[in-house]
Amino acid sequence: MYVVRPVELTDIAALEALAAVSMPGVHTLPKTREKIVAMVERSIASFAAHVDIPSEEAYLLVLEAPGEPGIVGTAAIFAAAGSNGTYFSFRNDVIQQVSRDLNISHSVHALTLCSELTGYSQLSSFYVGEREHGTAEAALLSRARLMFAVLAPHRFSDRFFVPLAGVTDSTGGSPFWDALGRKFFKMDFLDAERVIGGARNRTLIVELMPHYPVYVPLLPGDAQAAMGQIHPSGELAFNLLTAEGFEADDYIDIFDGGPILQAHKNSLRTFSGALQRRVALADEAPDRGREPQVRYAVAAAAEHQFRAVVTHCAALESQVNVALSADVQEALRVTEGDTVICVRI
Repeated sequence: MYVVRPVELTDIAALEALAAVSMPGVHTLPKTREKIVAMVERSIASFAAHVDIPSEEAYLLVLEAPGEPGIVGTAAIFAAAGSNGTYFSFRNDVIQQVSRDLNISHSVHALTLCSELTGYSQLSSFYVGEREHGTAEAALLSRARLMFAVLAPHRFSDRFFVPLAGVTDSTGGSPFWDALGRKFFKMDFLDAERVIGGARNRTLIVELMPHYPVYVPLLPGDAQAAMGQIHPSGELAFNLLTAEGFEADDYIDIFDGGPILQAHKNSLRTFSGALQRRVALADEAPDRGREPQVRYAVAAAAEHQFRAVVTHCAALESQVNVALSADVQEALRVTEGDTVICVRI
């Protein structure tokens, strides 16, 4: 049985092994041991902290495969984007240009550097192995971040966003970066990503990126075509997030032009569909022909001991309890009478 749980210090070696895998569509996972250790320690401290309002906290979850050492997936959620600075993105703007002398009026598509997403809670660092790609466990890993937010709403903003990796070529080059960011940073796309560790809140961004509107028609055709497009390896994350209720809006990533999806929590399926139920022990050999089984993501409701799994049980809308097998209870570290939250997947 796959389990999603908070990262632990013992996962550092496994995260290093993951970092060595080519992940062209995931720029937000740390790559060096030093940054991996820092992320793990920050996550552990965040889960242990007693929080009144969202601030510096960052929570890293991992997907653990049954009977296998190591981990097969990661997903993170930051309490407040830009909490140690400002989160920068490009806003898609339309600028009206008027010449009274020539009697001309037209609209021009422009990109404006902005910090309007600062303070939103940010989902990032989603990755699953090839075997788990497209499975219910991948959906569980993506959704588990929001299930934790349901359990601890005081830790997060009411609004969430997700930057998805943009289009890059086989060598890691980005046409959007080459047309814009490279001119100011004077380095390759992947080098720039390594310098800032996938973040979008470093002071050097506002120091180097243009503060004036960038006219999109002046960019090369391949850069314009890349705007708002996701890297092929990000399609799974995109599909999971749009099914959840996220939508592409007015913002794109300042480095690779990838789309930024956002949503208010009230429009997300996990928040609107989460059911709180008491744990009951499932029969060892239930009569499955009598009551159809429904697939749910189930998470322990203990804020400081978060764990989540996928299981099947009878539809819960009219139930007070949720019947969980002994194995599922053990995986969640719950017992009969404990409270869990359940979301259909």
